[in-house]
Amino acid sequence: MVQKSLVLLKPDAVRRGITGEVLDRFEQTGLKIIGAKLLNAADPEVSHKHYYKDEEWHKKVGELNLKDCADLELDPMDIFGTKDAVEIGRIVNEWLFAYVEKGPIFAFVFEGPHAVEKIRSLVGPTYPVTAPPGTIRGDYGLDSTVTSLQRKRAVYNLIHASGTPEEAEYEIGLWFKPEELISYRRPEEDVYQY
Repeated sequence: MVQKSLVLLKPDAVRRGITGEVLDRFEQTGLKIIGAKLLNAADPEVSHKHYYKDEEWHKKVGELNLKDCADLELDPMDIFGTKDAVEIGRIVNEWLFAYVEKGPIFAFVFEGPHAVEKIRSLVGPTYPVTAPPGTIRGDYGLDSTVTSLQRKRAVYNLIHASGTPEEAEYEIGLWFKPEELISYRRPEEDVYQY
C-alpha cells in the first residue's frame, strides 16, 4: 500500500543541524521525498489548522499535564494559572502553535509502502525522554516534560509525522500545493513493483 505522509522538522531540529541525518533515516528505508520546503516559521493560519485540537483533546492533555505536575511535584497553578483540565489543554495547544511559529520549519512529503506507519515507527513516541534508542526522538531528543513545564512551553520533540493516512492527506494539503509535489521512480520501485 503506497501512501504519502507529512513530516515537519521543527525549529529545534533545524537549528541543531540534524536535518540531513533525520532525512537519511527515512530515505534509507525506501521512502522517497516528493515535496520539500524550508520555511522561516509556520504561518499562524497553517499552524492553527494543523494543530487545532477539540475539547476532548484539551481535556485529555490537561489531565495528563495535571498528572505530570503531581508526579513531578510541580504546582499547576504556578505553571498554568488553573487546575481546570480543559483550560490547561487549551494552554498546551497555544504552546504548540508558538513552538512551530517561532523558527525554521523543514516540511517534507514522503511516499512509499506503508509510509505513515513506517515514519511513525522511525520517529518514536511524542516525548523524547521516553522514546527508545533507535528512534529519531530517542536518539536526538534532548527535552523533557519537566523542562517544558518549568519553562511554560511545548516539549521540543524535533519532528511531526502524520498519524493516519487521512491525517496525512489533510496535513499535506495544508502545507503543500498539489503542484509542489513531484512524481518519479526510485530504482527499487522497479524491483519491488510498487
